[in-house]
Amino acid sequence: MSLSLHRLLILAFVAALLSGCGLFGKREDPLETMPVEEMYAAGKDALMAGNYSRASRYYGRLVSRFPFGEYTEQAMLDLSYSQFKAGKPEEATSTLNRFIRTYPTHRHIDYAFYLKALINFSRENVFLERFARLDMTQRDQGATRQSFDDFALLVQRFPTSRYAADARQRMVYLRNLMARHELGVGLYYLKRGAFVAAANRGEFIIENYPQSQHQNDALALMAEAYTRLGEDTLAGDARRVLELNDASHPALAGDWPRRRGWWWRLIPFSGDGRATRR
Repeated sequence: MSLSLHRLLILAFVAALLSGCGLFGKREDPLETMPVEEMYAAGKDALMAGNYSRASRYYGRLVSRFPFGEYTEQAMLDLSYSQFKAGKPEEATSTLNRFIRTYPTHRHIDYAFYLKALINFSRENVFLERFARLDMTQRDQGATRQSFDDFALLVQRFPTSRYAADARQRMVYLRNLMARHELGVGLYYLKRGAFVAAANRGEFIIENYPQSQHQNDALALMAEAYTRLGEDTLAGDARRVLELNDASHPALAGDWPRRRGWWWRLIPFSGDGRATRR
């Protein structure tokens, strides 16, 4: 055996021996031995600093290592918020669902319902940033409807919650948004000559979103669609109701829906292009 080969065998033996002793092994994760109080404090510091990924890591490991206890309960709520802010809505919703199932009587259970609704609400705001470039008939209203239902559940179960007032305001906004979507679909049908479908969409708005911002626009849509169908009696009825509700509506002046100013206010953007709430 040559001297070089002999040295290589010795080095390989020593390396194997040191590895077996753990000297070359993976360094132990400090989160595996950190006390629960210290881990929660570190997660809280990261959360306050806006480092949501780091906060999620600390909170997630805390919940995994300590499945029960006061720190764990609060860590799950903070974890869901961190995941939400880190752009992981599915993970945040999953954490909240687990919290609601595990701690249905927790003193902050109303916050869990509120945050769950807010996550879907925020998904809708992402849509609003692209609103003008989408075909209204292709827009899935799932997140909007789910957010509305979640806020409604919060208000129903916790009417005195500190989050109830904000939830009600967001419900009004979402209700108007859903009505506006339906109106956009109706206008789409009207433009393409599907007058029966347009009239039905206007009726749907009246029945499902009464007193919304677009109730009178739905009446105008029905009047226009019935006129083009030759249903003068139905068209006249819709116009009379519209005149009682809003005598200044553009449809009564004969320049609806062709007037750009009317259609432009359907698009929820301010003059600088940013989405606005109503």
